[in-house]
Amino acid sequence: MEELAYIPSPSRGVLYLGPIPLRGYAFCIIIGVFVAVWLGNKRWIARGGRAGTVADIAVWAVPFGLVGGRLYHVITDYELYFSQGRDWVDAFKVWQGGLGIWGAIALGALGAWIGCRRRGIPLPAYADAVAPGIALAQACGRWGNWFNQELYGKETHVPWALHITSSTDGRVPGYYHPTFLYESLWCIGVAVLVIWADKRFKMGHGRAFALYVAAYCLGRAWIEYMRVDDAHHFLGLRLNDWTAGIVFLLAVAYIVVSAKKRPGREAVIEPGVTDGATDASGGEEASAGEADVEVKDEAPDGGKDEVKDETEDEVKDDAESAKKS
Repeated sequence: MEELAYIPSPSRGVLYLGPIPLRGYAFCIIIGVFVAVWLGNKRWIARGGRAGTVADIAVWAVPFGLVGGRLYHVITDYELYFSQGRDWVDAFKVWQGGLGIWGAIALGALGAWIGCRRRGIPLPAYADAVAPGIALAQACGRWGNWFNQELYGKETHVPWALHITSSTDGRVPGYYHPTFLYESLWCIGVAVLVIWADKRFKMGHGRAFALYVAAYCLGRAWIEYMRVDDAHHFLGLRLNDWTAGIVFLLAVAYIVVSAKKRPGREAVIEPGVTDGATDASGGEEASAGEADVEVKDEAPDGGKDEVKDETEDEVKDDAESAKKS
């Protein structure tokens, strides 16, 4: 039965500009990176950091994150690349899809740590600033799965069902839950939650980032349960469900422990910014103070000299008047 309302899938996921392929999946990731850096930069400046610092550190974090995401996918779905009849070279074809968020966050954090260490910046403060931006980057990136007609859910006849038309790689054309859309919307909600909570409770020392991780894991767990693509299962649950559950507990534990040990926010997140401003104002105040001292020092002395001269003149005038009389 033909559906009256549904989400159509793109007829193709790549366009060619001459010999240059323009892939929808890659564009979604690139847009997500720009959104994350833009929002992270605004939040970093608002907390007292320099403009451009987030982008400088992202130069380290993004490549590490892409490598980590691909490694996680290839390791957990190794049979897609290393089983009989498969070509292992496909493991390097990132544009065909397959980036595991768990590996991307893990190795991306390593890259961010390297960048932060080079700048003398605490990694938790940087993570707090970029957390909602990462969630929005994921929201953008999930639309890459739409272009590739992948990672959809169970068959359904809801008005927002996703119409899959491709039959490659074992796909069966039909109408399915658009789990890419569910996760995209969930990530937008996570970003809003982190921004609100960070403003309301002044979260610091990595707790805003931990909130993002915990909230994302909650949504990922139920969305993962809906998916029908091949995955490894343990005790009836998909591997990513177990990963989401474990990471959720670790994130919540971090928030609780961190709030007790290091309440509040970092006073200084980037060396030289706050201190430099204080020194500059202090220097100006000192100069003004020195000027006041010099004026005060000169004024009394000058006043004494003037009073002394006036007194001597009056005495001389009186003496001359006495002689004349």
